[in-house]
Amino acid sequence: MTIRNLDALFKPDTVALICNGGHGEEIIARNLMSSGFKGPIMPVDAKREALAGALTYRDIASLPLPPALAIITRPLREAPALIRQLGERGARAALLVSETRGLPPAERAALGQAILDAAQPYLLRVLGPGSQGFNVPRSHLNVCLNHQPLLPGEIAFITESGTIGQTALDLGNHHGFGFSHLIHLGDSLDVDLADVLDYLAGDYHSRAILLYLEHIGDARKFMSAARRAARIKPVIVLKPRRYPEEPDDAVYAAAFRRAGLLRVDDSDELLQMIEVLKAAKRVHNDRLAILGNSSSMSLLATDTLYRFGGRLAQFSEATQQGLEPLIESDALPNPVDLGDQADADAYGRALDLVLADPGVDGVLVVKTPSVLGDTTAVADALIRRLPASRHCIIASFPGPQTGADARRRLLERQVPTYETASAAVRAFMRIVQYKRNQALLMETPPSLSEEFTPDVAAARALIAQALNDGRGSLNEYEAIQLLAAYGVPVAETRLARSPDEAAAMAAQLHPLVALKIMTPEAVAKSRVGGVARYLGSPDAVRQAATAMLTQLRDVAPAARFNGFVLQPMVARDGAYELTVGVRAGGGFGPVIYFGQGGAETEAIDDLAYGLPPLNLHLAREIMAQTRIYQRLRYSLLRRANLNALALTLVKVSQMVVDLSELAELDINPLWVNARGVVALDVRVRLTPPTDVPIQRLAIRPYPKDLEETVALPNGRELLLRPVLPEDEPSLQALALRASPEDLRRRFFQPIRELSHDLAATLTQIDYHREMALVAVGPGLPGKAEVYGIINLSADPNNERAEYSILVDRALMGLGLGNRLMRRIIHYARARGIQEIYGEVLTENKPMLQMNRALGFAVHNDRDDPGLKHVVLSLHHTGLSIG
Repeated sequence: MTIRNLDALFKPDTVALICNGGHGEEIIARNLMSSGFKGPIMPVDAKREALAGALTYRDIASLPLPPALAIITRPLREAPALIRQLGERGARAALLVSETRGLPPAERAALGQAILDAAQPYLLRVLGPGSQGFNVPRSHLNVCLNHQPLLPGEIAFITESGTIGQTALDLGNHHGFGFSHLIHLGDSLDVDLADVLDYLAGDYHSRAILLYLEHIGDARKFMSAARRAARIKPVIVLKPRRYPEEPDDAVYAAAFRRAGLLRVDDSDELLQMIEVLKAAKRVHNDRLAILGNSSSMSLLATDTLYRFGGRLAQFSEATQQGLEPLIESDALPNPVDLGDQADADAYGRALDLVLADPGVDGVLVVKTPSVLGDTTAVADALIRRLPASRHCIIASFPGPQTGADARRRLLERQVPTYETASAAVRAFMRIVQYKRNQALLMETPPSLSEEFTPDVAAARALIAQALNDGRGSLNEYEAIQLLAAYGVPVAETRLARSPDEAAAMAAQLHPLVALKIMTPEAVAKSRVGGVARYLGSPDAVRQAATAMLTQLRDVAPAARFNGFVLQPMVARDGAYELTVGVRAGGGFGPVIYFGQGGAETEAIDDLAYGLPPLNLHLAREIMAQTRIYQRLRYSLLRRANLNALALTLVKVSQMVVDLSELAELDINPLWVNARGVVALDVRVRLTPPTDVPIQRLAIRPYPKDLEETVALPNGRELLLRPVLPEDEPSLQALALRASPEDLRRRFFQPIRELSHDLAATLTQIDYHREMALVAVGPGLPGKAEVYGIINLSADPNNERAEYSILVDRALMGLGLGNRLMRRIIHYARARGIQEIYGEVLTENKPMLQMNRALGFAVHNDRDDPGLKHVVLSLHHTGLSIG
């Protein structure tokens, strides 16, 4: 489902506790009573007159009020009937504490379906079963299975492990930090991780989200929710790197990067992040200044900074001159070594200088125990400078006793404080990494360097023939033809049906050729010496082919012979050997990989993964994850055409999107040098087609079926199509051509141009949840002019969607706006959206006139007379879409 009725789960006004001697009900009842919940609490228990001081009701029908939230601790077998009764009584959400452990798998599945069937008619949401509850301090709602209160805070914690949640609660209380939400998901029968992410993304009181997860159910739903949340606030994830029956860790790492999540390595680091998240808004870049009284501790911190890709700040000349009296004569400018006798005054003067330096993004203050220098006084000196500072200041005051009071004071003033300098630097760099990831994901991808139009029909014909023949793979010749159909440069390849034909073809090729026998039986192929290289004459080719064929018939008489493949022996000419391919990624669907190729690919273990679909920017990001990329990018002696390489990944990505039968593809080797790429060998494994091919992808690809050519009254033809990230510069150009009045009517404020962030938001959309259609002229995305755009953004429930539109002033009056509106209405109806709405300035008469003509109801805004609210119900309109 979606976030529907999650407000009743986490912000209920009435709560019922459905119990009968079940698991943990006394604990939950006491927590609920003591949390200060403001609404009625109604226990239902036929065996007791009171529970935790509250009178009980005999059954659900006896409740005086409909409960917004019901907490069920009774055995799970009773849950379907109880859910049905609660739905009839008007309940909107239920927490199932009862566990599924001990139930046979078949009964567990049947009970789960029965619970969903009981809840669905009432749109009642279910958290659990097996959930240890949740705590929302702002709602005074503690329904957790633990004995400790939760301090209020601004960070939400979602966990799939009750013990991890309990540990976080313990540590939070010990260190004095709190949470806005602590939620244990349980078995996620209905309300799952994606639902809660969607809910918390819109929660103003949660400035960041921490996740502990072990598996992901619906990958597409998770990716959409995670991407949306991570664009709004930091989302930090901890996941065990090896978990049974799950996709391998490299796939998860790729998914987290694509969604913009920040991954940490262990539970200690996850909780350390809580402190630095308080200062996340002040982190803009990675230039760190380190001030301390121990050169050794500062150097260790510097090592950590470099290991995580950070930089020491380069001080201005004025800063260096000011620091000279405070440091040893032979000390480095940064880290700033104040010496072991440094007191609070020295720290304060150094801080004043460093905080005023424009080349500094963050400051780490380290105060190790020493005979001289009051640790608490140093902390106070730092605290006094907080109000005037816009920098991220973090601190490390080691020592369980000597630093305890200083750490307490700093934490009370929201200064991220750690017992080791390395932990402080690591936390700082994680926030830098998060912001880098977000910036990378929002970068404008370049337009394709060539017109890329794959021959999809030819590719599908190759695959269909193989499947019709009962084969689960393409032969060597077909695999090369598949790459060629998608414009991947390949070595010249000939197909011969006999040794004589192979010899004749060899005479037409390079003086040296390679010969391969084609047989589906891989074992037979290896036993007959199925590959011969550096054959220098037609006779040599004939002899090698005859020997292979004879051996094949001797070794495996039943093996099928499909011919010979000939390729010229291409000179490597300094080319790098790489590999590009596709393999299964578990629930995430097919994934694309890139890395160092050759015979020892597995031993070298230098592969990076990415989720399709890809553009050039995302392809480069995958390449950058590998070790070989540094050589490809920076080698002056062996240059590599990185653009051609990235384009190859994009082409392979398009294969994955177009060809649902493509199970595995392995190009190895793929040679790349300064001139470009060439694929020498490729293996392709097939699988029968699926009913809904597009559903196998974790990220919804570009919906090409929405493309439509339209003719305007002046004879001009435009292409209406979904927006692409590459369209950003063309959209910015459209805004520059618009009048100030047009832009004010579209964005409700005076703007002169579209910033990168705003333009990226409008063009880099999630097709699973949003849609934007553009009207463009001829040319590639990023080069074709955009003459109009209409955006439609649906709520997570997919019930209501808001539209906005901008049309080139030069084309107004030609019906383009009407075309865009009708097309987006048609799309919304097909997606099952129930209502389209928008905000229109009262002065925008042409837009209001078009709204009325399309069937929109126009309402006055109660708070702003200059604004109209327009609504189109898609249930009741008979609008014809042309």
